[in-house]
Amino acid sequence: MLILFKLSAPKLSSPFGADKTMTAVISGEADIGFMGSEASVYMYNEGASDYVVNFAQLTQRAGNFLVARQESTDFQWEMLKGKMVLGGRKGGMPEMVFEYILKENGIDPEQDLTIIQNIDFGSTAPAFADGRGDFTIEFEPGATSLESAGKGHVIASLGEDSGYVPYTAFSAKKSYLKENAEVIQHFTNALQKGMDFVQSHTPAEIASVIEPQFPETTLDTITTIVTRYYEQDTWKNNLIFEKSSFDLLQDILESSGELEQRVPYEDLITTEFAEKAAQ
Repeated sequence: MLILFKLSAPKLSSPFGADKTMTAVISGEADIGFMGSEASVYMYNEGASDYVVNFAQLTQRAGNFLVARQESTDFQWEMLKGKMVLGGRKGGMPEMVFEYILKENGIDPEQDLTIIQNIDFGSTAPAFADGRGDFTIEFEPGATSLESAGKGHVIASLGEDSGYVPYTAFSAKKSYLKENAEVIQHFTNALQKGMDFVQSHTPAEIASVIEPQFPETTLDTITTIVTRYYEQDTWKNNLIFEKSSFDLLQDILESSGELEQRVPYEDLITTEFAEKAAQ
């Protein structure tokens, strides 16, 4: 989910897609955007002068999972050779992470398997349940829903196998950060309190707190989902966006053919606010 914040006139909205979120931030419709940090790389390379800078990283793992029809306790990525997998949109971060993992395991995404990329993001789980594909790449709650319905089994975490990828981050225009440093600091401090809560409470406790936000999902399901993300170290214990993670992000973008020129970490990342919030 991509989130926009308008702090001057408090408002929260959730458009779908980093491109829409980025457009809203650049246009001034939103002060802060929450999205995949790859969007800031693309924008920078387009030559924008008042580009978007990431100031607080929230997640450090990809949040999707490989779901199979049969349970497997000794899964190896080479098992996907010759199979059909329901994947993501070409150029989208979920698909790029998936293909990066395949290549790291000596698998050619174009030659060694068939990746279906023409199914809408929210429709892959129903398509898999109806019998399409041998495997599917699913975020939550899709992965857990397939398991609960007896239609699939989570056998691998893309988050664990891709490494510490800066999957989501909060960002704002360079000019906004300069002119509203105090506001950004207060905002980051509040985010850090949330991270502190996550680190000091169990998945069950976290699930009980967020349950009202998901009225159509049972507490047991929410607990299962939170536990899965918790155990794979999805959330950072601080919001500091480290260079090693940014380098890995650009490795993934390069591997997918979506990045022609690497961009400077120092231009697109500021750790000032996160470092103060962590103190």
